[in-house]
Amino acid sequence: MVERDAISWNTLMSGYLRQGDADAARALFDEMPRRNVNSWNMMITACSEAGLWADSVGAFNQMRLMGFQPDAATMAVLMSACAQLGFMSVAKQVHGLLQKGCGEMNCHVQNSLVDMIAKCGCISEAHSLFAETHPKDVVSYNVMVSALAQHGHGKDALKLFNEMIEEGLQPDAVTFLGVLSACAHAGLVDNGEHYFESMGTTYVIQKSADHYACMVDLYGRAGLIEEAHRFVKIMPVKPHAGVWGALLNACRLPWNIPMSPSDTGIVDYCEKVYMYLKFGKLVARVCTDRFKCLFYPGKKKQDYRAAKVKANHQDLANLLKTDHADAAGSLKTLAPPAALLFLPALHIPLLLLCFSLQAMPASPSPPRLRALRRPLLLLLLLLVVVGYFTASASAAGELRQVVGSGADDGPFFEPFNVTYDHRAVRIGGQRRMLVSAGVHYPRATPDMWPSIIAKCKEGGADVIETYIFWNGHEPAKGQYYFEERFDLVRFVKLVAAEGLFLFLRIGPYACAEWNFGGFPVWLRDIPGIEFRTDNEPYKAEMQTFVTKIVDMMKDEKLYSWQGGPIILQQIENEYGNIQGKYGQAGKRYMQWAAQMALGLDTGIPWVMCRQTDAPEQILDTCNAFYCDGFKPNSNNKPTIWTEDWDGWYADWGGPLPHRPAEDSAFAVARFYQRGGSLQNYYMYFGGTNFARTAGGPLQITSYDYDAPVNEYGMLRQPKWGHLKDLHAAIKLCEPALIAVDGSPQYVKLGSMQEAHIYSSGKVYRNGSMAGNAQICSAFLANIDEHKYVSVWIFGRSYNLPPWSVSILPDCENVAFNTARVGAQTSVFTFESGSPSHSSRHKPSILLPEVGGSYLSSTWWTSKETIGTWGGESFATQGILEHLNVTKDTSDYLWYTTSINISDDDVALWSSKGVSPALTIDQIRDVARLFVNGKLAGSQVGHWVSLKQPVQLIRGLNELTLLSEIVGLQNYGAFLEKDGAGFRGQVKLTGLSNGDIDLTHSVWTYQVGLKGEASMIYAPEKQGFAEWTGMQIDDIQSPFTWYKTMFNSPEGTDPVAIDLGSMGKGQVWVNGHLIGRYWSLVAPESGCPSSCNYPGAYSETKCQSNCGMPTQSWYHIPREWLHESDNLLVLFEETGGDPSKISLEVHYTKTICSRISENYYPPLSAWSRLTSGHVSVDTVAPELHLQCDDGHVISQIKFASYGTPSGDCQNFSKGKCHSSSTLDLVSEVCVGNNKCAISVSNDVFGDPCRGVLKDLVVEAECSSSSQTKEPQDDM
Repeated sequence: MVERDAISWNTLMSGYLRQGDADAARALFDEMPRRNVNSWNMMITACSEAGLWADSVGAFNQMRLMGFQPDAATMAVLMSACAQLGFMSVAKQVHGLLQKGCGEMNCHVQNSLVDMIAKCGCISEAHSLFAETHPKDVVSYNVMVSALAQHGHGKDALKLFNEMIEEGLQPDAVTFLGVLSACAHAGLVDNGEHYFESMGTTYVIQKSADHYACMVDLYGRAGLIEEAHRFVKIMPVKPHAGVWGALLNACRLPWNIPMSPSDTGIVDYCEKVYMYLKFGKLVARVCTDRFKCLFYPGKKKQDYRAAKVKANHQDLANLLKTDHADAAGSLKTLAPPAALLFLPALHIPLLLLCFSLQAMPASPSPPRLRALRRPLLLLLLLLVVVGYFTASASAAGELRQVVGSGADDGPFFEPFNVTYDHRAVRIGGQRRMLVSAGVHYPRATPDMWPSIIAKCKEGGADVIETYIFWNGHEPAKGQYYFEERFDLVRFVKLVAAEGLFLFLRIGPYACAEWNFGGFPVWLRDIPGIEFRTDNEPYKAEMQTFVTKIVDMMKDEKLYSWQGGPIILQQIENEYGNIQGKYGQAGKRYMQWAAQMALGLDTGIPWVMCRQTDAPEQILDTCNAFYCDGFKPNSNNKPTIWTEDWDGWYADWGGPLPHRPAEDSAFAVARFYQRGGSLQNYYMYFGGTNFARTAGGPLQITSYDYDAPVNEYGMLRQPKWGHLKDLHAAIKLCEPALIAVDGSPQYVKLGSMQEAHIYSSGKVYRNGSMAGNAQICSAFLANIDEHKYVSVWIFGRSYNLPPWSVSILPDCENVAFNTARVGAQTSVFTFESGSPSHSSRHKPSILLPEVGGSYLSSTWWTSKETIGTWGGESFATQGILEHLNVTKDTSDYLWYTTSINISDDDVALWSSKGVSPALTIDQIRDVARLFVNGKLAGSQVGHWVSLKQPVQLIRGLNELTLLSEIVGLQNYGAFLEKDGAGFRGQVKLTGLSNGDIDLTHSVWTYQVGLKGEASMIYAPEKQGFAEWTGMQIDDIQSPFTWYKTMFNSPEGTDPVAIDLGSMGKGQVWVNGHLIGRYWSLVAPESGCPSSCNYPGAYSETKCQSNCGMPTQSWYHIPREWLHESDNLLVLFEETGGDPSKISLEVHYTKTICSRISENYYPPLSAWSRLTSGHVSVDTVAPELHLQCDDGHVISQIKFASYGTPSGDCQNFSKGKCHSSSTLDLVSEVCVGNNKCAISVSNDVFGDPCRGVLKDLVVEAECSSSSQTKEPQDDM
C-alpha cells in the first residue's frame, strides 16, 4: 500500500470536519506520522468547532513549540477562540504575531482583532485599534458599538453609531443589535424605542427575534415589567430562548432577592419550566449567571443536568409525565412555549418570587416571607397548569374566542403570531392545513360582501384571499380612495367577523384580468420611469403605495399580532415569468422588492408567487391548474398554492371556459396528498368587472370565472358542494397531515396508482388498521385517465375511478373520492322564461326567447357628435399615442384631419373602377373610420393592421379616426410601453399623385364622448340633457344614447339585464357604470357536446357557448337600484334595438341530485365520532337538496328510489322503483330551504333485492313568499 503523505491525511481530516465530526478529525490528527501547518490549522479548527476553545489555544501553543509558523488561517481561528475564552495573554500574542506579518492586516482581520480584544475585557485598547482601522466598514462599527454596549458604555456606543451614519455607511441588522443593547444597558428607553422603530421606517431593515429580545431586555432593565410582558405578547415573530430569558430576567430584577437553592423539589420544577420554555443548553448559563438558582457552588460543569437535557417536545413530555395531545388530535404535539403568555403578567414574577422564597437559606429568611412559600407555590402551580392546558387548546378555538364580539374596531381574535416551517404555516404556534377562497372585493358591492364571505366559510374555507388594485385606490397621484367598492378596511373587518383569516396580496402589480394589471395610468407619465425593474422612480412610487396599505392595516389593527385576520401578504406577482426580460436589473429589483417588504415590519410572512429565486425570508409559491408537483426553493418553506385556477376568464368573441368539479377536486386532493399545506382558489367568487376595470385586451365585463360562487353571488352546483365535501375530508385528515414532520409513507399500488400515508407511526400496507389507535390518514390516487382500477392496501380492496383520489381519514374507510360527485346540480334561470341552464355542462349567460317580456316601451334618444365637439380639443402635428392624450379617462379618442381631393383623383378612380383606401400599420383594440361624418369601416384586434376603402368627394374631405380601448394590457413585461391607439404610418392610397402619408399631418384631438363629458347618464343631469322620444329610425342607429326609466323587480334575487339586442357600448344604472357590453359572437366550433373530466385540464378543454354572444346578461347590483324610477342609460356604437332589452331576476329554479346506496356516509358522521377509530360502514349515505337564500322547495317534480335513468330535467323511472319515494321526499323537503334524506332500504323499503339502487330527486325552488304547489302523481 502506498504510504499516505501529509496532503492525504489533511484531506481525510477536512472530510471529517465537513461532515461535522470533529472528534474523528482530532483522532486522525493524533495518528498522523507527519504534520504541516495545514494539519495544525485543521486541528485547531476541530477543537474550536467542538467548543473546546482552551484545547484550541493549547494546540496553537504546541504548534509553535514544534517549530511551525502560524499563518493567516491560524490567526483567524485563534482570534475566535480567544474571544470566547477572554484570554488576554493569548490575545496579545495573536496581536503581536499579526504585527509581525502572520497574515494580512486587512479590514476583516482588524475587525476580528478589535472584537477579540474587546471580549477579553480591554475596551480602551479595542477602541484604539478601532481608531487605527482604515478604511472602516459597517462591520467595523458593528463590532465597536456592540463592545461599548456590552461594557456599559451605552452613550458612547450611540455616539459612535451617529458617527457611522454621518460617514454615509448604511447600518444593518447587526448594527441595531448593538444599538438596542446600548440603550438597554444605559437605561435609554425612549432612545431604544426610537431606534427600534427607525429600523423599518428609515432603514428598511427586517426585525428579527433578537431585536425583540433586546427590546424586552430594555424594558426589563428599566423596571417596566408589564411593558416587557405586553411586548412579548404582541411581537409578530416567534419568541426564542433569548426573548424568554430577557422576560424572565425582567421579572427577576425588581425583587432583588438572592437565590441559592436549598430544596431540590423547586429546583426540579423550575428546571422543567425552563425546559418548557426551550432554553435547552442555555439553561445552565442562564440559571448560573443570571439567577444562580439551579446549582450549588463548586459543582463541575458536567454535573449540570440542565446543560445535558435537550428541550424537545418528547423530553418535555417525559419531564412533565404527560402525553397531552393538541386539539387536532396529534399525539406528538405539545403546547407551544407561548403558553405562558396566556397567563396574566403576574404569573411569571410569581414564579420568580416562589423560586426566591424557596431558595432562601432557612436562618436569615424573614418569618413572614417563609410563611408565604407554600401557598404561593401552590397558587403558582395552579396557574401554570391552567395556562398550560389553555394554551394547548386548538389554535382555531383559542383564536376565535373573541370573534363576533360586536366591536367594529376589533379585536376579532386573541393576538397571535404567524410563522411557518417546512411543513405548514403555523397559526398561533400550530401547524394548519388551510383552504383559501379568492374574492376580489371591488368586483362586488359592499352589500354583497357578507353573503359571499359567509358562502366561502360554509364551503369550508379558512382564509379569504384578495388583491389590492393600485389604480382603484390611487386614481391620481397622491389622491387615495377607499370608499364604496374600494373600502378595503370594511372588507377585511367583515372577513374577520366571520372568523376567517385573510391573505392580502398587495402586489401592487396584480394582473388579475384587471385594467392595466392594477397600475394607475398616471404612473407611466413619471419622467424616466420603467415598471417592475431596478428603476428608482418606479421603486419610489411602489414603496409609497405598499407602505400606505401596510400602515393602514396596522392603524386599523388588522394584522394577526394585533388581533386582526391578516396572516399572509404578497409582494410583486408572478415576476419570475418575466424577470429574465429585464436581465440583471430584474434580479436586483426582485431582491429590492423583497427587502423593502421585509423592512415594513408587518410581523407576518411575505409571499412571492412563481418566483423560484425568492430570498430565503420570502415564501415562493405556485400558480397553475395543478401544483401537486411543486416544491419551494428551500427546505425551510412550506408548499403553498396561491392560485388554483378552478376556471378561466373569457374574451369578447370567444367561448366560455368551464372546469369540471371532478378535475378541480382531483387537483386539490393531489396537492394535499403530495405535501401541500395551503391552497387558494382563484377564483372562489369571480364577480363583475364594473365600470372600465376589465383587463385587456378585449376581456368581458363578467368575471364569473366558472367559480364555486357565481358572478351573482349564487352557489354553482355541483362545483361548490363537491369542493365543500372535499374540504371536509381534508380537515378530517389534518391531525395526521400536521403530525408527519418529514415525507409521508409512499406506496406504489400500480403502474399509475399510488398511496401517500400520513401517520404518527409505521403503517404496514397489507395490515388492517382495525383497532390501531395511532393517527393515520391516507390518499389513494389513480392518475390513469381511462381505467377503473382496484388496489389492495390495509388488508382490503379499494376501487378507484380514472383520474381520481380517494381520501381515507382513518386509513380504512373512504370518506370522499374526487370523481364521485354527491352534491346537487343547480339549474339557473331567469324569471322571464329564458331557457334554463345546467351549471354542469352549459353556460350561465343566455339569450332570451322571442316574445319575452321587455324592460320598457318608452325610450328617449340623443345623438353623439362625431369627431370634435368642443371642450378641451386641440390640434397638433402627428399621430399621438392614445394614453398620452386620454390618461385613460375615457375609452374613446377622436383624431380628425382633412384632405383635398382633385379632379384628377376622381377621374382616376372612375376610369379604373377603383377606390382609395386608408391604411394604418397597427391599431388596438377597436378603430373606426368616418368620412365626412359617416361611418366607413372598423377594425378589431390587438396591434393589427387596418385597410379600409373609402368614398371621397371632390374638394375638401374630413377624415375622422376613433380609437377605442377595451381594457388596457394587464400582463407581460414593459407594460408602460404597450400603449394604445395607432402605431406606424397612416396613409391614404390610390391617389393620382401617389400615396399621401397622413402620419405627420395636423390632427385635431378630442378626448371622450360629448355625452360622457356632460354626464348624460347621471340622474342629476337629466334636466340639462337633450333627449327626444325614440322613433323607428332611431333603432339600429350607431353612436346613439338611449335612456328609459324602470321599476326594480320584487324580492331580493340578483338582477340581470339582457343586452343581447344591442351592439357595442356602455351601460349605466342610476349613474353607476355597469360596464362595457358587446354582442360579439363566439365561433361555431370548439365546444364539445359533453366534457369528460379525466386528463389534464386547459382553458380550451371544456368550452361552451359556441355560436352565441360571449355575454348577453349583465349584473345590476341590488345596491344600486331604487324601488322605482330607476334611470337606465346606454351608449350604443354600432346599432341595436333597445326595445328588446329585458330585466330579470336570476335564481336557481331547478335542483337535482342522484345518490347511490353504496355512496359514502355523510362527512358530518365523521365529526360526530367520539373515538379516534371507528367504522362508519353502518351509516347510510344521504341525498342533500338546497335552494338559494330566500327560497324554499316548492315542488318535487320527480323522485325515484330504484333504477331511474336520465339526467337532470330528463329523469325517468326504471323497472325497479319504490312507489313511496315521492311522498316521503315531499314530506321531508317541501316548504324547507334545504333537506336531507337517507338513501337506504330502511327508509324506502327494498323494491328489488340484490340490485344496487339510486335515489334520484328533481325539485323546484320558489320564493319563500309563494305558497306550496300541489304535487303531481308520478
